[in-house]
Amino acid sequence: MRKAITTLFLAVCALGFCLGCASPGAPLPPSLNLPRPVNDLSATRKGDRVVLTWGPPVSTTDRGPIRRPTITRVCRLVNRFPMSTCETVVKELRASDLPSNAPGAKNPKVSVEGAIPRDLLNANNEATYAIEVLNDRGRSAGLSNQVIVSLAPALPPPSNVNGTVGPQGVTISFNAVPANSILPRQWVTYGYKLWRRPAGNGEYIEIESTPLGSAEQHIADPSFEWEQTYDYKVTGETTVTVPGKLPVVIDGDDSQVVRVFVHDVFPPHAPAGLQAVFSSVGQRPFVDLTWDPNMEPDLAGYDVYRKPKGQPEQKLNNELLRAPSFRDENVAPGETYTYSVDAVDLRGNRSPRSTESTENVPK
Repeated sequence: MRKAITTLFLAVCALGFCLGCASPGAPLPPSLNLPRPVNDLSATRKGDRVVLTWGPPVSTTDRGPIRRPTITRVCRLVNRFPMSTCETVVKELRASDLPSNAPGAKNPKVSVEGAIPRDLLNANNEATYAIEVLNDRGRSAGLSNQVIVSLAPALPPPSNVNGTVGPQGVTISFNAVPANSILPRQWVTYGYKLWRRPAGNGEYIEIESTPLGSAEQHIADPSFEWEQTYDYKVTGETTVTVPGKLPVVIDGDDSQVVRVFVHDVFPPHAPAGLQAVFSSVGQRPFVDLTWDPNMEPDLAGYDVYRKPKGQPEQKLNNELLRAPSFRDENVAPGETYTYSVDAVDLRGNRSPRSTESTENVPK
């Protein structure tokens, strides 16, 4: 009897009706190991080159890790959008050429730079770029997002870049594209941009721009600080404005870097318009002095000088005057006084004297 019950129990389990038995479920198909398509491709122009940047895939289309080596293709198509297949492969990268794409890696990025063939450089041309990642069997899950890049030629970098320091600050001079250069003009305008950073460190920031003009050009730095050292460079700027499309700005290659110490050895302008006026109505006699204010942004103040007739000159103020005026209350009846003023900046540079002004004090 016990043998019969045991046999029946085993038979039920074999049919899958035993509550304590595990069911294996439907078998899963094998992974195709297809890397997920790239979805963050971006492109920039620098000179006559294109720089493509993207994050390499870290998993397959069935959400598993990529277990076998892959091949990455950089694809290009000229004057057509979108591309359906990778028609022209401009670069091929193996897994060893890529940053770590292990799950958990912190935002690895691939950056590829390539020159634009000279026969494609034309303001009328555009290139479509895409990335295709193949598995070890040469299959992919499709192209990445696609980006469009203008193929207009970039303005070459200027030569003979020099920096000079004057009373108004820093001026960068350079030689622009020679006048006899043949540049496309339809839908294209050209200019130059000035970049600056603290000497030897930090990122460059754009300071000023100017359109393409004569062979020798100048750009002033309006935001400098005295007694600082800066690195400057100049880049060309090509702006493509095709009817019906948004303008595209292409930065050219960098010029040589010039380092400038902005040392202030430049005195303020001599004060102008000095007037000396005697007054004594109902009060102690005095001479009022007024003059036109100096407009230098680094002005510290003024000094006032008086020379009685036949006597040595005296400085009348102990501290620099902030306002363009002074009252001389130490005057004597019957004396003749000759006055002058100079200006001093924050670094102690002193201007020439103003034109003198003479006043008589009545007896």
